[in-house]
Amino acid sequence: MPGKQHEVKFRFLAQPTDVNFGGKVHGGMAMKWIDQAGYACAVCWSGAYCVTVSVSGIQFVAPILIGDLVTVRARLIHTGTSSMHLAVDVLARDMRSGEQRLATSCVMVFVALDSPDGKPTPVPHWEPRDESERQLQAQAKRLLELSRGMEQLVDVPFSQKD
Repeated sequence: MPGKQHEVKFRFLAQPTDVNFGGKVHGGMAMKWIDQAGYACAVCWSGAYCVTVSVSGIQFVAPILIGDLVTVRARLIHTGTSSMHLAVDVLARDMRSGEQRLATSCVMVFVALDSPDGKPTPVPHWEPRDESERQLQAQAKRLLELSRGMEQLVDVPFSQKD
C-alpha cells in the first residue's frame, strides 16, 4: 500500500564475487546495492514504477571485506510532486569482532512513473517525524536547489560540445 513504508533494509554477506584483487568490495558493486535498495524504497512508498534521477554526494568511507554482513538502508527524506529523495547508507559488520562501520552513503532522487515508459505520476506526501528527519529533509532541499543551479550551467547537449 503506497505511502506506508518509508524505509527499506537489505542484509547479506559480501561475497568473493563482489570484491577486487585487494579483497575489498568494488565501489561499483556498492553503487549497485544502493540503487537496488533505493528503488525498492521508492516503489514501496509510491506504489509505482520508479526511475533513478540522480545520486548525489556519494562517499566511500570504509572498505567492505569478504564475509562482512552488509546492511543497505534506504529511507525517504523528502517528497516532491512525483519525486522522492532518499538517504542511503551502506554499513559493514565484521562477523568475528561484531564491529560495525559506515562504508558508503549518498542521497538519491527517484521519480515515479505511471508505466515503465510513461509520464511522472504523483507520490504520497511525506512528513518528517523527528528532528533527525527534519535535518535530512532540509539537506535534501539544499541539494535540490544546488542541482537546479547546476542544470542551468550544463544545458548544452554533449553532442554540441564536440
